[in-house]
Amino acid sequence: MTIAIVGAGLGGLALARVLHVNGIDAVVYEREPSRGARGQGGMLDLHSGTGQRAIREAGLIDRFHAIARPEGQDLRLLEPDGTLLLQEDTPDDAPLERPEVDRADLRDLLLDSLPEHTVRWGHAFESADNGLLHFADGRGATYDLLVGADGANSRVRALLTDARPAHTGQNVVELGIPDIDRTHPGLAAMVGRGNYWVLGNGQSLSAQRNGDGRVRVYLSFHNTAEDWFAASGIPFDDPAATRVRLIDLFADWDPRVIALIAACDDTILPRSISTLPVGLTWPSTPGVTLLGDAAHLMPPVGQGANMALLDGALLGLALAAHPDDFPAAVEEYEREMFERTSAAGRQSAHVQEILASPDASQKMLAFFQPA
Repeated sequence: MTIAIVGAGLGGLALARVLHVNGIDAVVYEREPSRGARGQGGMLDLHSGTGQRAIREAGLIDRFHAIARPEGQDLRLLEPDGTLLLQEDTPDDAPLERPEVDRADLRDLLLDSLPEHTVRWGHAFESADNGLLHFADGRGATYDLLVGADGANSRVRALLTDARPAHTGQNVVELGIPDIDRTHPGLAAMVGRGNYWVLGNGQSLSAQRNGDGRVRVYLSFHNTAEDWFAASGIPFDDPAATRVRLIDLFADWDPRVIALIAACDDTILPRSISTLPVGLTWPSTPGVTLLGDAAHLMPPVGQGANMALLDGALLGLALAAHPDDFPAAVEEYEREMFERTSAAGRQSAHVQEILASPDASQKMLAFFQPA
């Protein structure tokens, strides 16, 4: 029985690894030409009951602990005028409830745990029918079970549902400060060891320390149209001019926030945030299923990667438990996945609503410190 996984993201790799641990072969087809073809993004907080559970099922928890950053759990929450509302510093002996880990390091951990040639690079999936995969370059491959782990713009998803991601009203600009401890020690001390959030009315700034010394800075604009970037007139092809325009948008905020934006380098990435409908399901279909963002794309507030990893692990365990009955395994997996990720999607949507609210900082404080 041939298991084909489309997408070498965290969820697809977790599935391949759990299958391997249980003596089941799979092939992962990835459109990127190599593992180093592009950057993998910033830090992830891996939750003990979801993402870390998946890593444990994959037999990699000790190696995960070696790359995790417990201090990344630190949090600072501020008003736009600089008022500090919440500061959480992680004790050295604190349990690893939500340690941060570099996404690229975690992906490398999973890739290195798989047999050579499990991942077939440079295979851009186009379509599938009658047990045959079709790739963009004309190649093909057979499968008995196809797993779409191909992210937000999944092509496999169309085999199961006509649902498509929709814009949430949030647009984000990612910037960054390299080697912040050396280049801007004052800003490094202000951001701290983990996450730094400043939430205002329709706008927010978050800064996140990465393991390589870079601080990623995210400027979020809420309740805006999907074409907001074009309508704003910000010249994203001119980094210096873009920084000036972005600073203007935060001109009445605390000067230290302005200093964070001004210190960023020329890597500037605008992104529109989209999600799939919360609670999306489909009739269980023999021979194909989805995991991760392909199945339940959520706002980027800490649940997506954890759900994807656990999807992969639990699907792998279901297939190992029913090696001669893939349809039963898929149906069992989907039943649990639908319920679990619907709850995570509702919570993520609630956090998204908080971020878009006029009194976002106070509502977020109440979220972290409920009465």
